[in-house]
Amino acid sequence: MQTATNKSPQPKRPYAKRVDEVSAGGLVIDASGTKGLLIGRYDTKDSTGKRVLWSLPKGHIEEGETPEQAAIREVAEETGITSSITKSLGVIDFWFMAGGKRIHKTVHHFMFTEVGGVLAAQESEVDEVSWFPLEEIVDRLAYPDEKKLIARSAELTP
Repeated sequence: MQTATNKSPQPKRPYAKRVDEVSAGGLVIDASGTKGLLIGRYDTKDSTGKRVLWSLPKGHIEEGETPEQAAIREVAEETGITSSITKSLGVIDFWFMAGGKRIHKTVHHFMFTEVGGVLAAQESEVDEVSWFPLEEIVDRLAYPDEKKLIARSAELTP
């Protein structure tokens, strides 16, 4: 007995390659304890080219670095400000597509205290860098996960 179906074999779907990335960074509080440091990148989807997306400074962890070492280095590279870690704020992880790849990104966030340096945006990656009153930080942040992370931090209460 033979059975026939009208189902044809489904072609295999190509899956996007998965890439894991791990970064570190966070929020620097100025020496007076009243302002927080954010980096800005111009919104590429904004036709005026003037809308700034504010976020926490962060970057990739290099081989042999701890998340803490990478966070301190990245904050200094992107902002010109040297700092010391006061506490961990937690970890955010998310997925996005880039260059035909599925990126799984994990970001370790810390709270820092400003130690020194001169405010300067890293030319290749950051368009602006600025201090904002702590009570404005959550509203200024462009990304919901960063907003939630900072809003949970008791350090930001004036």
